[in-house]
Amino acid sequence: MLEQYHIILASGSPRRQELLKGLELNFDVNVKKGIKEDYPKNLQGGEIPLHIAKTKAAAYAEDLRENDLLITADTIVWKDGKVMGKPKSEDEAKEMIKFLSGSTHQVYTGVCIKTREKEDAFFVESTVKFAQIPDEEIEHYVSKYKPLDKAGAYGIQEWIGFVGIEHIEGSYFNIMGLPVQKLWQHLKTFNK
Repeated sequence: MLEQYHIILASGSPRRQELLKGLELNFDVNVKKGIKEDYPKNLQGGEIPLHIAKTKAAAYAEDLRENDLLITADTIVWKDGKVMGKPKSEDEAKEMIKFLSGSTHQVYTGVCIKTREKEDAFFVESTVKFAQIPDEEIEHYVSKYKPLDKAGAYGIQEWIGFVGIEHIEGSYFNIMGLPVQKLWQHLKTFNK
């Protein structure tokens, strides 16, 4: 289906790389530094990571060769109209998890598939319900797992997900950072 393409994943995330490998696709990783992840303040929910994924893809446009197929993605946690990206410190990570504890939030991942001639972009929403998480469990998670590279300061596939997540609606893999089922569907129809 995609043999004619040289697939490039523009992400340093080990989780995204692992998930894309799960689709049995051959790809290279290429991460450009310094891409601004700003977005217009009027954007809401899934519009934000969609905008950022498209911005990331645009930064590679000049470098794409004839048979290159680029995949970019961005994930945010969204609660009460607030965006939660990656925490800047362990203290901020603890505050984020306290904010999520005992409540429901959304996880949005925006994905952009781009070649020299074509672009396809979409976002996926999942809903996560956290149990009430005691402060000592938050302390343990943040100090041991150092979730500073994760939107909302948590990884569903880590200890905090095992002990804290009561319920999800939508794609588990979207919460990890790449909605692989939806990506597969889009890749299958990309050339049609």
